[in-house]
Amino acid sequence: ETYMDRGPSPFTNYLFLGDYVDRGHHSVETISLLVCLKLRYPERIHLLRGNHESRNITKTYGFYAECVHKYGGQAQVWREFTALFDYLTLAVTINDSIFCVHGGLSPSILHIDQLRALDRFEEIPHEGPLADILWSDPDTELLGFGRSQRGAGYTFGSRVVDRFLYVNGMAHILRAHQLCMEGYLVLFNDRLSTVWSAPNYCYRCGNVASVLNVDPYLQRDFITFEAAPMGASDLPGSKDEPARQQPAPSPDSMYFL
Repeated sequence: ETYMDRGPSPFTNYLFLGDYVDRGHHSVETISLLVCLKLRYPERIHLLRGNHESRNITKTYGFYAECVHKYGGQAQVWREFTALFDYLTLAVTINDSIFCVHGGLSPSILHIDQLRALDRFEEIPHEGPLADILWSDPDTELLGFGRSQRGAGYTFGSRVVDRFLYVNGMAHILRAHQLCMEGYLVLFNDRLSTVWSAPNYCYRCGNVASVLNVDPYLQRDFITFEAAPMGASDLPGSKDEPARQQPAPSPDSMYFL
């Protein structure tokens, strides 16, 4: 839905912030489509790794079971996808101004160059900088780092955000990872944004979702949307919906995150 509504590639640049699988009926179809789009438009489609792109997490929250169910009781497709997840990018920057990551910041990472030194081609560990940037969350009641109730990563406050942006010469942090009932949340005097693109999360939360349009001048505009009406096509094993007419393409220089 997000891809069709915002304009297809190669006319639009897309950056996805992770968590493509689990907690839904169509994880296999979702990640398959995204991988195909990445192969077809490698300079237009960019996929970050989320904390759910993990062997341990997908065994618990649905992707493993979905793969086994849809592929005749075999786990080979799940193994291939989780091996692929080890190669997903951890973070990107937009015009050296917006730092994009799935989760948040780490007390072990101050300079962006430190991310390049990480051995990221592995299963997500339970602790350390790789786990931190995929699991951490902002907290408006903190200045520094705090303990996360998730059991992995940290919570971090305004002083951490200001220092990271200053040291790296950037203006904004963009991340996902946390449910936002209004689809997005802007914190710390417009220095950090959370974008949430899964409407009616888990088919019961009732939240709206959003995508973020970043224009050529780095102006940010959130576009919210609601879940599509539930129907037979939302159930596992149903037939595909008829093809819809594609919208007009967006300008090449826009990013949707």
